[in-house]
Amino acid sequence: MSNQQLYYLDQLESEAIHIMREVAGQFERPALLFSGGKDSITLVHLALKAFRPGKFPFPLVHIDTGHNFQEALDYRDQLANSIGEKLIVRKVEDTIKTKNLSEPKGKFASRNALQTFTLLDTIEEFKFDACIGGARRDEEKARAKERIFSVRDEFGQWDPKLQRPELWNTYNGKINKGENVRAFPISNWTELDIWNYIRRENIDLPSIYFSHKRDVIEHEGQLVAVSPFIKLDEADKIINKQVRYRTVGDMTCTAAVESTASNINDIIKEITATKTSERGETRIDDRVSEAAMEDRKKNGYF
Repeated sequence: MSNQQLYYLDQLESEAIHIMREVAGQFERPALLFSGGKDSITLVHLALKAFRPGKFPFPLVHIDTGHNFQEALDYRDQLANSIGEKLIVRKVEDTIKTKNLSEPKGKFASRNALQTFTLLDTIEEFKFDACIGGARRDEEKARAKERIFSVRDEFGQWDPKLQRPELWNTYNGKINKGENVRAFPISNWTELDIWNYIRRENIDLPSIYFSHKRDVIEHEGQLVAVSPFIKLDEADKIINKQVRYRTVGDMTCTAAVESTASNINDIIKEITATKTSERGETRIDDRVSEAAMEDRKKNGYF
């Protein structure tokens, strides 16, 4: 990696740490949304740099759909235990029962939309006034519209037309009672930046990000893992492929990519050569419509 690349990562790191410290300084009850994916793992690493040797000024919070990859869940628990920070887990399944919500139907019945109910309930339960998330602007069109401090109203809703200017790294965290903010410290990072930073910092990741054998079915050009959460039919042909995951969401809505990349250097080479975004290539739920993510965000999604 060149000196110029190293300096660029230093700039991104410095900005992200500044944003985290701004969240800690401006809000009374912040939280860090943590899924066990590479972006939220990077956030935890940045938080260690921002606040050690002290404790984090916020807990880690995972909204568990019940459809997660086990590798991500195992990593989540191991990381929280190893750094000695508080992990709060709230389950979508409990919300479904409590609120008598209808489970999605279909071949890939994703609970992604239902996460919003659980997240908003968790914010209310713990009176969180800010939630730190790992969204990046290069992931998806709706996320490119977000400010770094993104205000949600008293109903948890987001209005992309009513956002605050952010000039000269000045972030306005002033909110009214009932409102909360989603803060995005790595908003200016790309997928390639994340991987270069992970390589430089020697950050451990779940094994799911590296090439491995997995039973999958091919659906509309995507490789979807065989699991108890999808409905196989007679036309589905189970094949064993050498794959890895670019992004880690639910097993119902996250596709794998065929790959032999077993180390970070190989992954970086693959990403550099690809012309497709990670969500565009691997997220089934984002293909529902052009505005799928924006609609979910308007209703309170991460």
